[in-house]
Amino acid sequence: MAPSQSVWSRIRGMIKRITSRRRTKSSTTEQPAALPNKASSPEEPQAASQQPNKPQGQSEVRAATTMPTLQIALQNQTSSSQVYAYITGQAIDNNSALFLLSADAKTAYYPPSPSSTGQPLGQDVSIQLGAPGSTVTATIPRIAGGRIWFSVGKPLQFFVNPGPGLVEPSIFNPSDPNVDTNFGFCEFTYNSWELFINISYVDFVSAVPIALTLKNESGATSHVSGMKPDGLEQICKGLQNQTAKDGRRWSSLIVKSKSGQNLRALSPNSGILLNPSWFKTYWDDYVNQVWSRYTTQPLTINTQASFGNVNGQVTNNALTYANGTITFQKPTARDIFGCSTGPFQTGGNQQTNAIIPRLAAAFNRSTLLLASEHPNKVGPAQYYQNAVTNHYSRLVHAANIDGKGYAFPYDDVTPDGGVGQEGAMSSPNPALLTVTVGGLNAYVA
Repeated sequence: MAPSQSVWSRIRGMIKRITSRRRTKSSTTEQPAALPNKASSPEEPQAASQQPNKPQGQSEVRAATTMPTLQIALQNQTSSSQVYAYITGQAIDNNSALFLLSADAKTAYYPPSPSSTGQPLGQDVSIQLGAPGSTVTATIPRIAGGRIWFSVGKPLQFFVNPGPGLVEPSIFNPSDPNVDTNFGFCEFTYNSWELFINISYVDFVSAVPIALTLKNESGATSHVSGMKPDGLEQICKGLQNQTAKDGRRWSSLIVKSKSGQNLRALSPNSGILLNPSWFKTYWDDYVNQVWSRYTTQPLTINTQASFGNVNGQVTNNALTYANGTITFQKPTARDIFGCSTGPFQTGGNQQTNAIIPRLAAAFNRSTLLLASEHPNKVGPAQYYQNAVTNHYSRLVHAANIDGKGYAFPYDDVTPDGGVGQEGAMSSPNPALLTVTVGGLNAYVA
């Protein structure tokens, strides 16, 4: 039975608040779409949590360094011959028009605006990858807000709304025709000065492992390994084991197909979006311990920007910075897992916006009781060691053979000189992007 209209109104409202902070995208969805997948949208050349500050009013003019088009090798590393790829986004050089790549992997398709919602596309956009081991080379223009989608077993269905706005496959809508399809995606932007791409698990993990290899014009390569074919099974087993340990809703995040197989694992944020009572008191004791610790000593956040190190302390039950002008109330489970509500909602104060990613990441990684300066005084070996932590993120990183991939929205927060955990790559002069699906022959570079 589909949720009532009031439930969908609540979900749409939550999505709208989150998307307004993280993504600027003219193509919208009438059905609840998957939440944005990173702390900062790939439209930006660097993650927002690592962007250097620029003096206000100073504009930046960059010379184009990329070619007008990019080749993407789409490689089938599954054991199935029924594998489909899709590329969607906004065509930067065509007035940011809604873009999909046609089934021939070469022809741009710009859907016209229909007169009513939920209309089928007027062109085939399913790129068939062929037998296991096959590669199809796609050619795309410069794209913002891009996604490369894969499905195994059957094609995905996209629709278009007036605007035009793309109706993407949704894990949140039980009446979505794709809800029982095994699919996943990676996110990218290819603009005039760079390609930026990452694998993402912020919404969910599917049984469609994705890996990335980027070769630039000088021949240098970088690689994000992804998971092996049994990555989802490993994560689901870990979620079940965690529920057995602490009695929390981790195993409830597992979504099964109609045939009873593990289809995907939702992130806690996605789980709470659909079931607000889940994890409601999960972080309470940990938050209270953090508040108690920093009542008597400062909590230093290195903003990794022009603000430098800022010292805060709990005063009148609020974590306070900048002589009381910046305050953070105690976050709830929804605030911590989602990183965008309550005290973690960004706004017009740039210093606050620089503190939020680092503070939210420290909560998700449960490092605030280990050191009094973040993010620089803790590293990956110390993440997720507390009994109360984001165990979904812990398990996702463990299942990726190089340990990398966006598991929560601010997973790009990295100590100065440290190794990023988010599974992102970028290049100002990309020559070939290879995206493999399936996890067979997965390797660490």
